[in-house]
Amino acid sequence: MSQDLWNYIFIGTSFALYIGIAFKQRAGSTKEYYVAGGGVSPFANGMATAADWMSAATFISMAGTLASSGYDGSRFLMGWTGGFVLLTVLMVPFLRKFGKATVPDFIGDRYYSKAARLVAIVCAIFICLTYIMGQMRGVGIVFSQLFGIGIPAGVIIGATIVFFYAGLGGMKGITYTQVAQYCVMAFAYTIPAIFIAIALTGDVVPQLGLIGDFTKGGDPTPFLEKLNKINTDLGFSKYTDGSLSKIDMFCITAALMFGTAGLPHVIVRFFTVKNVKAVRRSACWTLSFIAVIYLTAPTIGAFARVNLIGELHDTSYKDAPAWFQDFEETGQMAWIDKNGDGKIQYFGPGKSESGKDGAVFAGKAPIFAESLGASGERLLTNDPVSASPNELWFGKDIMVMANPRMAGLPKWVIALLMAGCIAAALSTAAGLLLVLSTSISHDLMKKVVKPDLTDKEEIKWARLASLGALLVAVWFGINPPGTFVAKTVAFAFGLAASSFFPALLLGIFSKGMNKEGAIAGMVTGILFTLGYIIYFTYLGGTKSQYLWGISPEGIGFIGMILNFIVSIVVSRLTPAPPQEIRDLVDRVRHP
Repeated sequence: MSQDLWNYIFIGTSFALYIGIAFKQRAGSTKEYYVAGGGVSPFANGMATAADWMSAATFISMAGTLASSGYDGSRFLMGWTGGFVLLTVLMVPFLRKFGKATVPDFIGDRYYSKAARLVAIVCAIFICLTYIMGQMRGVGIVFSQLFGIGIPAGVIIGATIVFFYAGLGGMKGITYTQVAQYCVMAFAYTIPAIFIAIALTGDVVPQLGLIGDFTKGGDPTPFLEKLNKINTDLGFSKYTDGSLSKIDMFCITAALMFGTAGLPHVIVRFFTVKNVKAVRRSACWTLSFIAVIYLTAPTIGAFARVNLIGELHDTSYKDAPAWFQDFEETGQMAWIDKNGDGKIQYFGPGKSESGKDGAVFAGKAPIFAESLGASGERLLTNDPVSASPNELWFGKDIMVMANPRMAGLPKWVIALLMAGCIAAALSTAAGLLLVLSTSISHDLMKKVVKPDLTDKEEIKWARLASLGALLVAVWFGINPPGTFVAKTVAFAFGLAASSFFPALLLGIFSKGMNKEGAIAGMVTGILFTLGYIIYFTYLGGTKSQYLWGISPEGIGFIGMILNFIVSIVVSRLTPAPPQEIRDLVDRVRHP
């Protein structure tokens, strides 16, 4: 069978499964729509939470970043893993004891203020929209490669599917759909890694191959030593070394970590189980399921790096493997023949005149012309960077999809991986869409605008809000703030760290924190972080202008510090919270 037919079989089967589950488990009440009725088992919720967590950024971009950046990519592994532990230990049990399923609901009641609730709603919308636009971008990339269409069309297709099963089933439908999606993702991630590990290292366990010997085509050589030599020979830094500054690496990792502990779509997942005891069991299952993919990602990134360079560097374009032309056709790879020799050269910054920039062309992404070059390649209208000999450009987000093709794996393995990529993006997008709709239908309409809203009317508002939010997410998925998915998602974590984390932490552990402090802190944190991101992403800010060398991905950590300072100072200068709130904090702190 052809590759296209294998793809259609695997993806069509998975879609039919997701939609069938959503239809069978469709919500009939607000409790089922928001928290799946509160009766999900810890095992099932652990798997669903892991799927919710395994976004396009995790499944696609993290390994791609590791392939391109080596050690620098570990910021995602460290930040997200540490953050989830922080969330499950420090946040979820207490929030579950409080009994509020949404972050705006907790903040509104804990800080006894409609204004605090409204600020939290706005923050939740910004966070979730930023996050979901990254997922829509990931869906668009996968569908683009799958069907040979443009990314915008892929984004629209993915959005339609997400709206159908998320809007229909609510949390009840999403939960059991995500259980199925996790199973698809786990097999799709590990099976190709096993095949490639055997081919490159002779080890069945990918992680052992990474720390073992490279055995393909010669005498055994420590794999990481081999990879370091490949990188340095081509003008890149050692794979095991980092190029980011220490302060930027720290801030990005911290922003991802503390942002995780403030993510509303993950917090709400722990309200689908019966009690606090079930929450802790569910968290343990979630960490176990997450580990399956997180421990595999570094191996995929490293293997992809070796395969990419081995397959393409110094290879004649006319002799390049078919997969290269396929990715070139969809705009995910590009080649400029700077020296006119007809060969693809891939060089790092160390080979450029400045020693700092290995850019192929001017601009962030290739702009293709209608004509073809002398070797048959797609020509670009971008001006080539003559100071750098590097001729190969590729999007980091396609490395996971390209890896099994570079390794020559069976067609069914490639099809399974494509199904996993789609599952990863759709699972998180559905969870985020639900939180967005909840923020508007429950937290805004039910709690602020129209308290007498019936269950039927509330669900109607939720579905309308889902549609509106998805339309916005589609636009940003087509025109994203970052050039790759993980960067866009990192912005969402920075916004969560700078707005929600201090308000949640102080709301749980500080009896003296009042509404004035919480409101001032959230507003300060999110405005500072959002302004910094917008300036350096859209308004022409340059790296030389970074505050202390901190990139927009890491600025959320500074925003969080500002939030803490403003919250504490303002709370000390304004009236203390009522006694009933202080008593409530005492009760919540002992789950």
